[in-house]
Amino acid sequence: MPVLPHRLGAPRPGWSRDADVVVIGSGIAGLTTVLRTRAASPDRRVLLVTKALLDAGSTRWAQGGIAAALSAEDSPAEHLRDTLVAGVGLCDPAAVEVLVTEGPARVRELAALGARFDRDPGGDFSLTREGGHLRDRIAHAGGDATGLEVERALIAAVRADPAVEVLENALVLDLLMDQAGRAVGATLHVLGAGSQDGVGAVTARAIVLATGGMGQIFASTTNPAVSTGDGVALALRAGAVVTDLEFVQFHPTALWLPSPEAGQQPLVSEALRGEGALLVDAAGRRVMRDVHPLADLAPRDVVAKQMSRVMAEQGVDHLYLDARHLGTQTLLRRFPTITARCREAGVDPVTAPIPVAPTAHFASGGVRTDLWGRTSVPGLYACGEVACTGVHGANRLASNSLLEGLVFAARIAQHISEQDTSSWDGSQEPAASPLAGAAAVIGVPAGARGRGLTDPTERGDLTRAMTDGAGVLRSAESLRATGKMLAGLGDLRVSGATVTAGPAAWEMTNLRMVATALVAAAQMRTETRGCHWREDFADRDDEHWSGHVLTRLDPEGELILTYEAPPRPAEAGSATSVSPWARQSRPTSDSAAAPASSRLRSA
Repeated sequence: MPVLPHRLGAPRPGWSRDADVVVIGSGIAGLTTVLRTRAASPDRRVLLVTKALLDAGSTRWAQGGIAAALSAEDSPAEHLRDTLVAGVGLCDPAAVEVLVTEGPARVRELAALGARFDRDPGGDFSLTREGGHLRDRIAHAGGDATGLEVERALIAAVRADPAVEVLENALVLDLLMDQAGRAVGATLHVLGAGSQDGVGAVTARAIVLATGGMGQIFASTTNPAVSTGDGVALALRAGAVVTDLEFVQFHPTALWLPSPEAGQQPLVSEALRGEGALLVDAAGRRVMRDVHPLADLAPRDVVAKQMSRVMAEQGVDHLYLDARHLGTQTLLRRFPTITARCREAGVDPVTAPIPVAPTAHFASGGVRTDLWGRTSVPGLYACGEVACTGVHGANRLASNSLLEGLVFAARIAQHISEQDTSSWDGSQEPAASPLAGAAAVIGVPAGARGRGLTDPTERGDLTRAMTDGAGVLRSAESLRATGKMLAGLGDLRVSGATVTAGPAAWEMTNLRMVATALVAAAQMRTETRGCHWREDFADRDDEHWSGHVLTRLDPEGELILTYEAPPRPAEAGSATSVSPWARQSRPTSDSAAAPASSRLRSA
């Protein structure tokens, strides 16, 4: 029976680099971590590693904006309230409080850095509203090009600092860990020339994962091609705890194309509904009327579910977003990117409704962290979409993602800067390289098994199975079939394939690992909550499922799933001082609906 690997099969590193801090990922979380670390610790060497080019991550595709209490009519308390409501009981209130109280200052600092946000006639931030928000608090740039402008400003600042070394076109493979179980570096594969071509290693005193999401496990997603779950897969192989992978948010309004290519689909920002656009069916009937008090601006899980219901009832594969009544001037001023993309596809929003359908968009779960970005692996931090900080709960509130990257990246940089400097300042010899002898292992816990790669030619089968069985609608039957299919992908005795180590096989192996973990978590949570919708368990079940599903990989290559019940009332006051991974996981009742733990092989 095949098992999930603890290390990707790859050549041994042929080159190495050393730094004090290695940041993996170049979206808003990674770039902010670099800049804040340099500001807080100017003597420390920072290496930024990115899978493709600096601007190729998810941040540039963020249209709507950044949510923060920036106006006199708003407050962090109101932002906290809206976030907790959207998270359907699974947000960590302490993490949300950090987000909403520190967020406004981080956004203003981003503007001071050079990000050109849209302004009102008085010079203040121009703010709009999106689903789940009861206030106008979405700051935006370029109308609907916020992510692109944020990325531009951050990249310009990074490139202006000659002390930051940047390694592009570098796919992270596995962590380097010492015998004490501390992360001390990572192996990479660089598509370059000269001494840095091929597999190498970077070593550091702190490793920060900011690798983004995993949308490419689905056949249709708003995520770019680089979002293959590399960070979550790497963390699992290293023994880290990941949390709440079952909660994948499907954005209600991706542009529906008659013959879409697999992979990234164009997004139609929720801000368009914030300005008054309406969801309708082909006959012009409103889809969200009388469904939720906020109607078309209900939280994304509510809208995506209602759209899926209507589509199933009518036997159609898309609905429409009608923005015609907003007028030409508003559409061209506020939504130039969306208007242009729709026109490229043959739809003019000025004169016709936009065809839309729900599409995989954002992973609310990920590598578990505390309030300072620390994971369960010493020396390893995580922020951005790869992380589960506790902010999003069962469903991310619109435009909280960019804010989360800003806030928790800054906290990671602060935590790193406050560590003992004796091993950082160059006054002592640096710790021996993990490549220098048998004193270290590379991403493999003692006694661990499994180095297999998955055949990349089966990638289309994986994404189709995930969309059909673990997408917006899920059931025990669909999840069981998807899990069985994923297990078969790893059995080369069946396929007869010969898998060659390389980027395609490494990405495919990561996709399979993350997909397997997601399906296992979705099977375990027998309720409907937030963006996890079980057709066979249609109701929210607070008695059994108001806690979290924790997943890790054991030395035998088996996934171990544990249900962590919420803190008892007496524990709630001390929650902020306890690392999430250190909380005691308590068995649930004997009810079959809520097993305390589960062990799953990949077969």
